[in-house]
Amino acid sequence: MGLVHASIVEAPRAEVFAWHARPGALARLSPPWASLRPIAESDSLERGRAVLGLPCGLRWVADHDPAAYDPPRRFVDTLGVDGLASLPARLAVPRWRHTHDFEAVGDDRTRVVDHVDSPVPGLLLRAMFDYRHAQLAGDLRAHRLAEANGLRPLTVAISGASGLVGTALAAFLTTGGHRVVRLVRRSARHPNERRWEPADPEPGLLEGVDAVVHLAGASIAGRFTPAHKEAIQGSRIGPTRKLAELAGRSGGPGTFVCASAVGYYGADRGDEVLAEGSARGDGFLAEVVADWEDACEPARQAGVRVVNVRTGIVQSPLGGTLRLLRPLLRAGLGGRLGDGRQWQSWIGVDDLVDVYHRAVWDTALTGPVNAVAPVPVRNADYTRALAAVMHRPAVLPMTSVGPRILLGDEGARELACACQRVEPAKLVAAGHHFRHPLIEPALRHLLGKGEA
Repeated sequence: MGLVHASIVEAPRAEVFAWHARPGALARLSPPWASLRPIAESDSLERGRAVLGLPCGLRWVADHDPAAYDPPRRFVDTLGVDGLASLPARLAVPRWRHTHDFEAVGDDRTRVVDHVDSPVPGLLLRAMFDYRHAQLAGDLRAHRLAEANGLRPLTVAISGASGLVGTALAAFLTTGGHRVVRLVRRSARHPNERRWEPADPEPGLLEGVDAVVHLAGASIAGRFTPAHKEAIQGSRIGPTRKLAELAGRSGGPGTFVCASAVGYYGADRGDEVLAEGSARGDGFLAEVVADWEDACEPARQAGVRVVNVRTGIVQSPLGGTLRLLRPLLRAGLGGRLGDGRQWQSWIGVDDLVDVYHRAVWDTALTGPVNAVAPVPVRNADYTRALAAVMHRPAVLPMTSVGPRILLGDEGARELACACQRVEPAKLVAAGHHFRHPLIEPALRHLLGKGEA
């Protein structure tokens, strides 16, 4: 029983070990499809404790064994107990000892070996450790590329750091040795939090910050009622302008990266290939995105490098369309939408994190940048790929009636039924590496389904 899993990553052993010791490592290694969610990270690989949440309020407690601690060669965690919520896991798994070994393979490569001694069958653990090793290799590759291009530890302020993308980006940056300052709209509870009032930010909000990543904004999902449309606009345009003005003041950050969306190109551009220089489309979202990007102008006029990350359909089982479609596919539903010919420009959440990271360090990137995978798919092809990954049929097409009921005519047209064939022209020209350029391998990684 148990498992031994090994792979080689392209980084020195000390660097790989240090990555595991930094804040955010637990979040980066936690599979998004699994029922375990990080609650508290360990502050020490020698004798600390990490806590993960299980369904129904239960807990998995990982205690590090100081007797086995041998940096940069090894650290070990065992299943512990901390209160009643952790007892069921301890009773269900009477033995769990996870040894993390790091073996130098030359100067710049490391063999990472996970030994799990437990009655849990290795077959049940394989997908988790495939995911963990892929995440580690991908993150280290991105950090090493940035370092090779001159990036040194930065202080990065992130608004919307508790959202799907913000959570992943913050963890990625801290494991890379950067400091993340979270801009929050409540009272700050941590030294790395600062209270942010979007309508009137404090003059010192960005003091000591090297780069801003602005992700905050109300969700666009929902019926396009006047109130919802006002929330979409009001949470983006004014707050972005105020933050850009603050960033543009003397002594402020040198880089301002702002979320944007491929909605800029309009709801239906047919088969037209859309690059960053393509004309703006029509519709509510196109207007909002154009105004959102224009709101960054005060920073740009002040000499701050501004990047607008025009994001496609983000793929993650923790949010967005994939989270909605998984239960439908499990039930044998979730076929193509309409004729299925509409283009979907998508991107995996980790590739999106890499785009934001590159926007921070690559001084050649400015203005709009399409954050989409290099191979868009039609809706029918996306549906077939997801069905194949989940081993479910998807033969019954969905009509547009359902989206219209949920989103209204305007929302259905601009969200569920949108057709945008967007290419990441600037990223391709920069030689950017995509972890998952094709939809089926991306879905397999995100859902823990392995190879076909």
